[in-house]
Amino acid sequence: MNAISAELSTGVAVRRAVRSGRHAHHTVGAAPPYVQGNVVILPRALAYDFLLYCQRNPKPCPLLAVGDAGDPRLPGLGIDLDIRTDVPRYRVWRDGELVGEPTDIRELWRDDLVAFVLGCSFSFEHALVSAGVPLRHVERGDNVAMFRTSIPTVPAGPFRGPLVVSMRPFRPADAIRAVQITSRFPNVHGAPVHLGDPKAIGIGDLGHPDYGDPIDVLPGEVPVFWACGVTPQAALMAARPPLCITHAPGCMLVTDLLNEQLAAA
Repeated sequence: MNAISAELSTGVAVRRAVRSGRHAHHTVGAAPPYVQGNVVILPRALAYDFLLYCQRNPKPCPLLAVGDAGDPRLPGLGIDLDIRTDVPRYRVWRDGELVGEPTDIRELWRDDLVAFVLGCSFSFEHALVSAGVPLRHVERGDNVAMFRTSIPTVPAGPFRGPLVVSMRPFRPADAIRAVQITSRFPNVHGAPVHLGDPKAIGIGDLGHPDYGDPIDVLPGEVPVFWACGVTPQAALMAARPPLCITHAPGCMLVTDLLNEQLAAA
């Protein structure tokens, strides 16, 4: 378990801590009012197909920003933001195989790389906590539990694969409130895709997530599943690009956007 320092209260503070090497683990609970994003970086030759994949699968892949080829800046998300240094931990993939998890990708950066930032469920978690809906993994300082499902995504070019979901357990009354609250945030996954029996969506054992940390579902609780921004990693493994860089699960890019800016009216 890695507790989040109280000083990491803004997007700028988190990015500076990451850039300096003072923070190199997950961002659950960091800068709660600020939008966190999933990161995918691809060569320009594959960027159009990946953009189509996101447009065709908006719940797991809600686009927040797309950079220009070769430009590590994303000024719409943060004036000083540098995609090469500001993610706590990256994953580097070559031909679909994971080859490293660095904390800085400046040596890998090329003029043809395009950065995508996708909405993250941490944004709606802030709204849930603010409304008094308990989140056990946040209370424990753990990463959320994530699972590959039997639900296919809509393909685009070489990109295809299963929907990945994140799971949070609730008492029934809180599950209803969670549906109502997250429905206001379509740009960060929106309403759940499933409630109840995990086997109905191809999940065999909630005690063994594919990504993140296991979260117990206690007697009387209902598991609730949201589309997850780790979904593109499954599609990337299917596409097997010569080079791809993503965030490590739970290690998000923290922006200067406020979560409330993404809420539907």
